[in-house]
Amino acid sequence: MDTLLYFFKVLVLGIVYVLDTAMFVRAIMSFFNPMGDDRISIFLTMITEPIILPFRKLCASRHWFEGSPLDVPFFMAVVALLVLQMLIGGM
Repeated sequence: MDTLLYFFKVLVLGIVYVLDTAMFVRAIMSFFNPMGDDRISIFLTMITEPIILPFRKLCASRHWFEGSPLDVPFFMAVVALLVLQMLIGGM
């Protein structure tokens, strides 16, 4: 049972690391190609947007951060991934 739990922990942490890296690369690439019309940007958006979408819907439904020049739901998703990483890593 411990082996299965360890495998699940490593698997989830690996997925979180990949998502965290993809979010970081997406943020950096948005400075160089804000339109995001190249293949790498489209791929990164396809991977990361399902993580960001619940935060976008929450902020839109509550009218939070309207008119903000920053993509606050993106930052909320990054923080959520970091918290998840810390919680799972501390097990």
